[in-house]
Amino acid sequence: MEFDLRALEVAKRYKLLASSITPRPIAWVTSRSADGIHNAAPYSFFNMMGSDPPTVVLGLMLRPEGGLKDSAVNITTTGEFVINLVCEADAEAMNLTCIDAPPEVDECALAGLDLLPSRLVAPPRIASAPASFECRVLETVYPGGEGGQVIIIGEVLVAHIADRFVLDRDRCHVDTLAMGLIGRVHGAGWYVRMTDLFQMDRPVWPKDAPGSEA
Repeated sequence: MEFDLRALEVAKRYKLLASSITPRPIAWVTSRSADGIHNAAPYSFFNMMGSDPPTVVLGLMLRPEGGLKDSAVNITTTGEFVINLVCEADAEAMNLTCIDAPPEVDECALAGLDLLPSRLVAPPRIASAPASFECRVLETVYPGGEGGQVIIIGEVLVAHIADRFVLDRDRCHVDTLAMGLIGRVHGAGWYVRMTDLFQMDRPVWPKDAPGSEA
């Protein structure tokens, strides 16, 4: 069945895309306002985009009543943020920080999060996160024009991986499965665990096949 998204209302566009493009990793973003108030909020419109420079992207939608979310205001104002990955043990705290609280509310305190200082950026990182990435803004995109949803392209400056998940520091070998990360899937409130995996080797084009370099 075909859906012309240009003809659909926004809520239906969201429903189709968010229910189909899954699973999505969760960026539990910590930021700090110009007044020094901490903010934490999860975003599943998120992924790694490259490694040279190390690049991530965040999609920040508007508040239900309109206007930028606190994370978007903080990031576009200060140019800094931290992405914390979410393990299942942090699921309830992460979910609590989804709340549409007023800007003066510190969601980190509300959820009882223990915080650690970052090395190069002002926003703190979440102590219980298996991995955290200190980021600065490379580019801010308003696909629908200023005042609409925001896409943040960020450069990862520092990566923090909990010691227990680092298998070989020199080789940057990390025990990903042991992190117990969760992701977002279809509909309101649905999440996924990384517990059902399969592996395939990437194919290699034969050296003597047509098109190969001599």
